[in-house]
Amino acid sequence: MSLEDWFLTGDERGNPSTVIDLRRGDGTAWTTGNRVEVLVDGGEYFRALHGVLCALSPGDWVHFADWEGDADERLCGPDTEIGVVLAGLARRGVQVRGLLWRSHPRRAHFAEQDNLGFTKALDDAGGEVFLDERVRRGGSHHQKLVIVRRAEGPDRDVAYAGGIDLCHGRHDDARHAGDVQAIAIAASYGPRPPWHDVQLEVRGPAIGDLEHTFRERWEDPTPLDHRNPWRRAFRRFAGQQRRPDLLPPERADPTSCGTHAVQVVRTYPAKRPRYPFAAEGERSIARAYLKAFARARSLIYLEDQYLWSLDAAHALADALRRHPTLRVVAVVPRYPDRDGRAASAAASIGRERVTKILRRAGGDRVAVFDLENTEGTPVYVHAKVCVIDDVWVVIGSDNLNRRSWTHDSEISCSVIDATRDERAPIDPGGLGDGARRLARETRLRLWREHLGRASEDDSDLVDPATGFDALVNSATDLDRWHTTGQHGNRPPGHLRNHPLEHVHVPTRWWAQAMHRVMLDPDGRPRRLAHTF
Repeated sequence: MSLEDWFLTGDERGNPSTVIDLRRGDGTAWTTGNRVEVLVDGGEYFRALHGVLCALSPGDWVHFADWEGDADERLCGPDTEIGVVLAGLARRGVQVRGLLWRSHPRRAHFAEQDNLGFTKALDDAGGEVFLDERVRRGGSHHQKLVIVRRAEGPDRDVAYAGGIDLCHGRHDDARHAGDVQAIAIAASYGPRPPWHDVQLEVRGPAIGDLEHTFRERWEDPTPLDHRNPWRRAFRRFAGQQRRPDLLPPERADPTSCGTHAVQVVRTYPAKRPRYPFAAEGERSIARAYLKAFARARSLIYLEDQYLWSLDAAHALADALRRHPTLRVVAVVPRYPDRDGRAASAAASIGRERVTKILRRAGGDRVAVFDLENTEGTPVYVHAKVCVIDDVWVVIGSDNLNRRSWTHDSEISCSVIDATRDERAPIDPGGLGDGARRLARETRLRLWREHLGRASEDDSDLVDPATGFDALVNSATDLDRWHTTGQHGNRPPGHLRNHPLEHVHVPTRWWAQAMHRVMLDPDGRPRRLAHTF
């Protein structure tokens, strides 16, 4: 197998404005020799992050980008609030730099006030954190990225990227009891919404590409408040900076430490004024998915908050028609995260269209599930994961929708492990690529969690075909238990068959318009509106 069979080349990234693929001097659009760990659910991520932060010393760096942040979100219990931890580091001489999306006010169900409070807490302690509104109109900075670099040398550096924000609601585990510091989403999720999510921990040369992505955004010369004259006037009155200070020079990339090849892929919209590092935007996340979908032969496993993308649906449908042994599994939220007829219809119509396309193409080779905890409360699926043929795995901040593929800032990591998994089937795709340990273990771990299984109880799951059947049977058993009056012991697991969503005909015309304009807009240049 050549990594180029799965990863994008520098030309295939399609963004000549960035030097992310030129910075190593050999033109290779990925790094090898990394050590990647998949952290499932917020509790595991927050514990890992807390341990790394507590080990830092003066002269070290913490750089982060986030969609939403709550300074009082506890990483590991009392006195571990993320704002307290980062402020303490800044006071001790650690360089804390951050970019938070400015967001919209709380009354619009967004987090502007919370993000502002986070920046103030860190700025008062000597950090430098900014609210960043350098986005396309109606867009957001959706990247979730933390980079830790050590003054003593790059080989102790670590970075985190994925779907988990540093905010309320994310601190959950495999039991899915929800975060004590709960957030208010749709009432169906209860007062303490269960939350499923995934983050990557990365060590090795790929940290250089992740840091370069942060640096590109930080050094964008466009003023932070260029869109809003009122905010511009307030900054001037308050004596606040309109541009961040320069970062220190880039440090050397860490040396090889593992078996994982990593490609950092991003989304940026085309906007005015242009991003200097993405003059016509970047859509390498979409391109990475579409290239990988075309190579799938055995199993495409998805966890996604939305699953709205018609482009993804047509690519998946083409793969299903070409390869009669291919199966597609998707895990999605049971309900939209907002109550209300308008919000629900606009959110549901996208997944309804995608699910119909997939089922027409693949029939019973397509399975769509949602999750509930053992109390019967739905679990909100916020994860953004794809595993194909136990070879290629991608985890990041993007969802399978047009917004994430064209309109907002996103970052994801595609990973291929050089270590083969010798359990049968040793080559699920039949192309000679072989099953790879990280991809297979990621899939099995997620499936064990969803099936309520103990660690290593997965002998029937290793083969994607029998594993697919195990998922379907588990969800069917739990559905039957609910529909027959919940008699006897509840079957194990969290999986339910996700019903085909249906938006009534009289609602469709405005729901489609609302979906396209507000929920899932297109950030491509007009001349590229039908291509990635």
